[in-house]
Amino acid sequence: MDSTRPDTLGYFSAMHRVVALVRGVQSTFELGCAVEVFGTPRRGVPARYEFTVCTPRPGPVQTSAGYAMSVPDGVSALAAADTVLVPGWLPVATTPSPTVLDALRRAHARGARLVTMCSGVFVLAATGLLDGRSATSHPDRAEQLQRRYPQIRVVPDARFIDHGDVATSGGAGAGLEMLLHLVGHDHGAGYAAALARDMVLPPGQPEPAPGRAAGPREQGPATLGEVLAWAEARLGTDLSVDDLAAEMHVSARTLARRFADELDTSPGAWLLARRLARARALLTGTDLPIEAVAARVGLRSAVNLRRRFHAHVGTTPGAYRRATRDRVTSGPAASVPAEVAPAGSG
Repeated sequence: MDSTRPDTLGYFSAMHRVVALVRGVQSTFELGCAVEVFGTPRRGVPARYEFTVCTPRPGPVQTSAGYAMSVPDGVSALAAADTVLVPGWLPVATTPSPTVLDALRRAHARGARLVTMCSGVFVLAATGLLDGRSATSHPDRAEQLQRRYPQIRVVPDARFIDHGDVATSGGAGAGLEMLLHLVGHDHGAGYAAALARDMVLPPGQPEPAPGRAAGPREQGPATLGEVLAWAEARLGTDLSVDDLAAEMHVSARTLARRFADELDTSPGAWLLARRLARARALLTGTDLPIEAVAARVGLRSAVNLRRRFHAHVGTTPGAYRRATRDRVTSGPAASVPAEVAPAGSG
């Protein structure tokens, strides 16, 4: 089956439920991005998501644009979410209530994906679910996030970081890029590309590019985020750690240190994780043969893919494909995207 077609996932019967947690004063940009990606019907792009909004205190919610919106649902709505989205949380000094934090932890414990945009990371940080992990936010708030939550490894120049069960993004367009990246993992690159085209992304962004740098790179060494984006676009090639070091204009040892400091992993482990994440998306979102999946993610052969997949995922590619499809058709599915998604300069 052609993985570039938006109807690739015609076998999906269950809708993926996205619930956005909002509060006054709610940023209209981040929430608007979520509505565009998850809640807007589009001709020629099959609906795969149900989108709703909830708030700690149901009723009128003031927005940053000066108007109020009516939100009738409370945080109990998070109990039915496949993805919980926090599209900003202002002022960031406001600590979420125990009720909100407990609802987020319970959602995570039952398999929901927790996603934040810009200042929303402060809510996720307060749950403790980011402890010992990397995260990002708007560059202007990164230092504050690090001071307030020193147990988190804040990567200020990241566009977004996706650990699979939790994902965080920088401000403005970085959040939109992350949402499209998540759509790609949920329903395949072809579906995400069709959605992006219908949204009429600016020239130079015909398809969502996870971790793409915010603009043309200036002369000189690349940032880690730019190198991750560069590598992400070449996972189907014979890409090596030395290639990453050369692209960044550093030694392999320096590259390894940067990966350890900022992503808590090695370059080789990151490459393999990204290839396996791409393989999972292809297995779930296409009918490509295992051999073709292996070739598309740079693992060369079905034998190599099966060996790596079983070692890191705990099952075979074929069994994973059957299980994920069965889970989606039998009820709400918990998304299984990348362990770590790259990001570029913010």
